[in-house]
Amino acid sequence: FFKLSYYNEYKSYLSCRFAMLIPKKNRRAVYEQLFKDGVMVAKKEFNAPSHPELKDIPNLQVIKAMQSLRSKGYVKEQFAWRHYYWYLENDGITYLRDFLHLPQEIVPSTLKRPAAKTTTAAPRARPQGGAGPKSDDRDAYRSAEGKNVGPGQGFQPEFRGGYGRGAPQ
Repeated sequence: FFKLSYYNEYKSYLSCRFAMLIPKKNRRAVYEQLFKDGVMVAKKEFNAPSHPELKDIPNLQVIKAMQSLRSKGYVKEQFAWRHYYWYLENDGITYLRDFLHLPQEIVPSTLKRPAAKTTTAAPRARPQGGAGPKSDDRDAYRSAEGKNVGPGQGFQPEFRGGYGRGAPQ
């Protein structure tokens, strides 16, 4: 049995031993991209020579920088179909704002409101009253009142033997 102090020393040794050293320019580029978009996506491919969005930075460095932010609680991580998805939290926005020396007015694109569309089509007016056919095909299909709905008079379905369980034996 290990004593608890030995175990903690060994654990801290391992964390220092396998820590990833990321150059500051690469970490800054990852953080800038994350702050600009508000989200980051990386394929779980540690040996990839570069990240698809950040061409000069290895994919492993992007994953490890984001894991560091996740352990501090600045991003939320999702993993599905061999892809990591990270979403920036509110604490992460303030941390990155301090790290990148950005003013309060600059926000990630996920928090920006979409611009209002100026070219919207005017709604079509529906004819008043029930007389006459309705212009919409869906409404015409649904309003089958008083019509004989269903198969015709001479409809006689024929069931023949098939394959598998329904085959005649």
